[in-house]
Amino acid sequence: MDTTRIDLNLLLTLEALLAEQNVTKAAVRLHLSQPAVSAQLNRLRDLFDDPLLIPARRGMTPTAKALELIIPVRESLEQLRHTLQSHKDFHPERANLTVTISCTDYTQAAIVMPLVLALRQQAPGVRIAVRAYNPAQFEQQLASGEVDIAIASQDASKAHLRSRHLFDETYVLIGRRDHPALKENLTIEEFVELEHVVVSPTGGSFTTPVDDALATFGHKRNVVMSAATFMFVPQIVSVSDLVALVPRRLLLTQPQELRVTELPWLAEQFDVSLVWHERNHGHAGHRWVRELIAQIISPT
Repeated sequence: MDTTRIDLNLLLTLEALLAEQNVTKAAVRLHLSQPAVSAQLNRLRDLFDDPLLIPARRGMTPTAKALELIIPVRESLEQLRHTLQSHKDFHPERANLTVTISCTDYTQAAIVMPLVLALRQQAPGVRIAVRAYNPAQFEQQLASGEVDIAIASQDASKAHLRSRHLFDETYVLIGRRDHPALKENLTIEEFVELEHVVVSPTGGSFTTPVDDALATFGHKRNVVMSAATFMFVPQIVSVSDLVALVPRRLLLTQPQELRVTELPWLAEQFDVSLVWHERNHGHAGHRWVRELIAQIISPT
């Protein structure tokens, strides 16, 4: 069978004809004229190479081929109707949905963890799949459907993607509680002399935008380690004299034995946003999940 010749209208007509077994009644059900339904029946006969419905004393009688088609056609159209309706109506308490989120380990802790806890209460059938955030790939992943939501900083070059700003993140300096050099009102000169751990998600880099900012003032910090994830950083600084700049919200999920030092002179910050593709914009379930994330981060 040449499936390129099938369209949805033909399947809807076939469903009505098999249910009514009468062209006139099928036409009324479909809100079409009888000649239009008859023409579509002829197309169906040609498509399936079978009469499908043959004249009988009262209406029409389905052929063996038509009887084989009744259940699969009905089930396929019901599944399609359910899918289309689910894009309009979403009931979290009984929904079954998987949402794939691309994010860093920091945003897993700051955003995804409270999201999953909220979902267990409000939408236990909604599952979250986490993928490591890759700045070079997330746009293509969103376009292909591999990823439904990326949690990232907004990028003006990707204005074609949908986005929603969640918050602006700032940095704090952390070290072990009894670190001999950490103190309030730490100067920039004292800061750069400390032994630092930086995070390089792509791997191996010993500089960040903070170092670029320091360089404009003629300073260079002493970076002794480049880590691949933020979650490792609190562990290493808690058992050494190393220190690290980390996003403030990361500390919400960390033990309290760390010493946190504010750096009023450090102006560096970054935005955290939800980013998604147009293909998911109108999906009621995905829209509900995005709204839930926003509520968790900025409760009203």
